[in-house]
Amino acid sequence: MKKEILEMLICPVCLPEERDLNPHIKEEEKNDILEGFLSCTHCGREYPIQNGIAFLDPSSPHTTQTTPSKYEDASVLSSYMWSHYGDLFKDENASAAYRDWNDLMRPLPGMAIDAGSAVGRFTFELGQKCDFAIGIDNSLSFIRTARELMLTREKEIQLQQEGLVTRKATVTLPKTWKSGNTEFLVGDAQRLPFKSCVFSSLASLNLVDKVPKPLKHLEEMNRVAKPEQAQFLFSDPFSWSEEVTESENWLGGTHEGAYSGSGVENVMGILNGKKNGLRPQWNIEKNGHIWWKIRTHQNHFELIRSCFVKANR
Repeated sequence: MKKEILEMLICPVCLPEERDLNPHIKEEEKNDILEGFLSCTHCGREYPIQNGIAFLDPSSPHTTQTTPSKYEDASVLSSYMWSHYGDLFKDENASAAYRDWNDLMRPLPGMAIDAGSAVGRFTFELGQKCDFAIGIDNSLSFIRTARELMLTREKEIQLQQEGLVTRKATVTLPKTWKSGNTEFLVGDAQRLPFKSCVFSSLASLNLVDKVPKPLKHLEEMNRVAKPEQAQFLFSDPFSWSEEVTESENWLGGTHEGAYSGSGVENVMGILNGKKNGLRPQWNIEKNGHIWWKIRTHQNHFELIRSCFVKANR
């Protein structure tokens, strides 16, 4: 974990109070903390740093976890690597989704956050348009892989072809891309471990229907956003599932309640201050949809219509 982000970190357990974290460094290399932990003097919580990865989710899947989520599975990692980077190794079936999302963001000085960053493609994209970009996800497998790409700029992956047959592909970051101004953390998008008002560029892509408290995630993104000169890109297919989120917490897809009807319409209402929305409010610049793909094997793809909202203030 890069030392330069230490001053912006807080204890997620203590939220809504913002309590600083104290670093305890056991091993470092240049500006990178490789081993150690971060401690909160208020609640006493300690957050490990292992192999350069900071675990800032109180329930993070660090190395002691015995029942990892599906996102720790090697086949899922392979699918997401193809989804994020297939166009870079010129797979003929690759999606242009990340390029399309990137086109919606303007260059803007300051810090950027990519919530639910998965294996990091959009974090790297944001790093080309801001001063420093942070990707955060609760999957150790995803964050470990993204951080490896950050450090080595190249990663070999195994793509499933059929059954047990796989083929190799190599993800290489373009030479024109900066990666030294990025960092990746394990964390919870509903309890962001960052001080308020620190990010000028924010992204939440295909995440809000994957968290137990979607509104809490949006409130957290708003908390860490600068009150002025900020941009927010939200995109989601609104694939609500009671296995992940109780229907009373959905932001759309129900017949009754404050957020009945269309998810994207409700999100726009929350952003622009309606529907008990966020303050200061966001101005909706544009909305639409982007087609995104996930690959399971060479004959099986999932095509997803992700509805986006681009907002500024």
